[in-house]
Amino acid sequence: MKIGFCTLGCKVNQYETEAIKELFLNNGWEIGEFSDFCDAYLINTCTVTHLSDRKSRQMIRRANSKNPDAVIAVCGCYAQMSPLEVEEIEGVDIVIGTKNKLKAYELIVNKVRSNIVCPVEKEDYEDMEITLFESKTRAIIKAQDGCNNFCAYCIIPYARGRIRSRNLESIYNECVRLSQNGFLEVVLAGIHICSYGKDLENTNLITLLTKIHEIDKIKRIRLSSIEPNAFTDEFIDALKNLPKVCHHFHISLQSGCDETLKRMNRRYDTHLYKSICEKLIKEFSDSAITTDLIVGFPGEDEEEFNKTLNFIKEIPFYQIHTFKYSKREGTKAAGMENQVPSFIKDERSKKVLKISKEKSAEFEKSYIGKEVEILTETISANGMYMGHTSNYLPVYINSKEDIKDKLIKVKITHYEDNMLMGEIINKENQL
Repeated sequence: MKIGFCTLGCKVNQYETEAIKELFLNNGWEIGEFSDFCDAYLINTCTVTHLSDRKSRQMIRRANSKNPDAVIAVCGCYAQMSPLEVEEIEGVDIVIGTKNKLKAYELIVNKVRSNIVCPVEKEDYEDMEITLFESKTRAIIKAQDGCNNFCAYCIIPYARGRIRSRNLESIYNECVRLSQNGFLEVVLAGIHICSYGKDLENTNLITLLTKIHEIDKIKRIRLSSIEPNAFTDEFIDALKNLPKVCHHFHISLQSGCDETLKRMNRRYDTHLYKSICEKLIKEFSDSAITTDLIVGFPGEDEEEFNKTLNFIKEIPFYQIHTFKYSKREGTKAAGMENQVPSFIKDERSKKVLKISKEKSAEFEKSYIGKEVEILTETISANGMYMGHTSNYLPVYINSKEDIKDKLIKVKITHYEDNMLMGEIINKENQL
């Protein structure tokens, strides 16, 4: 029997798909490409924007067109928020939502046509485990689920529920297993990862980072998106003693205008955000700061948008991931006045993208001539390897030897076709 998987959205979804995939592998199933003719398909969906919903529907229909007789299961946030809509899509047999995802195996094997979506009320963390990941370069570790913030634009707290933290020992043991299977880097992911431990005793994100830091074979620990408020002086001081933690900080901004931030129900202002960036750069000179930005939030006029443009120019961002505001029914922002027309969102998005590209190129070029360590990930047909530095800069190198999934010391030599090029500087003692 053969099953194909499609994962949309965040790193948490990626982790959960891998956990489900292992259930099928361990029971003798073949894992095919989603484009293959399979006996079953599972689509793990996203609902963060209306485009995410549309993409989810497209993937469901693609599976059905590939094999109309296949068992099709749909889980994730879109299924959680719109279960009846999903159930009505031609070909869908099983609708699961964000809870009980591991039941997908039993339901698919037994071909039980069902809709088991249930409310995401406060409950214990639903544990899953993985021993492998799609590549052996880095593994995503789910440490936390849910969010209590209820930002005005965001549907995710309704889809994922309140914060629930995974047991620290469970995370540690999973990291140990992955390190024994060859993984050198782990990425700590969660719906609101900086809330980790708030529902546990004597545990927080620093406690978790410190514990994972003890694993010898884990050489890098990467954090997913972090809220600005998490970067307290205590947190930054703790990072100084944790050299394995990568200095790639993805700090959500969403707007560079205080008035907009207030309407968004974001719990910081631009002054705090800027001071955090300055502290990080002062303490960690190789800091690569990336962020998310929403354009066209209700009430964002030209004055507010220009404040955002001016602010992002001030901050030495490496990358800015730009999203056009998407109305999500059930959120506070959906009922706000002064909704911004689509064509204005498009114009603003292009302006931010232009600034982001300029900043990315400037940041990458500043590394020409520097010596860095990359974790090699992919290889092209002509033998060129690509790997990321600790602060997540992609670097390309040539090698006649097989160096995939290894930590390699390289010197950045030049910038070509929007890519950093390097050469190996020391072949001895490479991991």
